[in-house]
Amino acid sequence: MARTGIKPYRAAGGPAGNVVYELDELDRKLLNLLQKNDKLVLAELSQITGAAASTINDRIKRLVSEGVIAGFQARLAPEAIGLDLLAFIFVGWSNPKVEPVFLKKIRASSAVLECHHVTGAWNYLIKVRVGATRDLEMFLSDTVKAVSGVERTETMIVLSSAKETWVLDVAP
Repeated sequence: MARTGIKPYRAAGGPAGNVVYELDELDRKLLNLLQKNDKLVLAELSQITGAAASTINDRIKRLVSEGVIAGFQARLAPEAIGLDLLAFIFVGWSNPKVEPVFLKKIRASSAVLECHHVTGAWNYLIKVRVGATRDLEMFLSDTVKAVSGVERTETMIVLSSAKETWVLDVAP
C-alpha cells in the first residue's frame, strides 16, 4: 500500500497549533541516520535500511516537504573560526512594549544562536557565540542594553561543554 503522506495528529494536551507526525519504522530509521550523518548517499541508506533507493528518496522528499526535516546544513566548529566564547544571557523587563523591539534587535544579530521566551523571573534566555569577552561586552551594550526598557541581564559564560547536540530522539 503506497503512502500518500505522513499522517499528522494533534499532540494530546499540546498547544492548538502543535502538530505531531505519525512516523513509521522506516521514517524513524531515516531520521536517526540523517541526524548522525546527512552525507549518507541513497545507496548507503538503502543498504542500511533494506528499502529501495527510490523509496528512500521519496521518503526524504516527503519528510522535508511535510516539515519534519527542517533542513540540511554544515555544522561548524566555532573555535575553528574564532568564536571561542559561548554565553547564556537572561534578559528581563517589566513593560511588554519592550518585547517587539528586543526581538527585532536579537533576530538581526549573527551572534545570537538561540532566543527563548522563558518562565520565571526573566523574559528571555539567549545563547550567544562571540570571539572573546570584549565582543560579549560589545554585544551586551550595543544589542541587548541598547533596547530601551531592558531593565536587567544576567550573563553566564560557558567554561566547557560536557554535551551539546542537535540530535532529537525519534524512537517509537
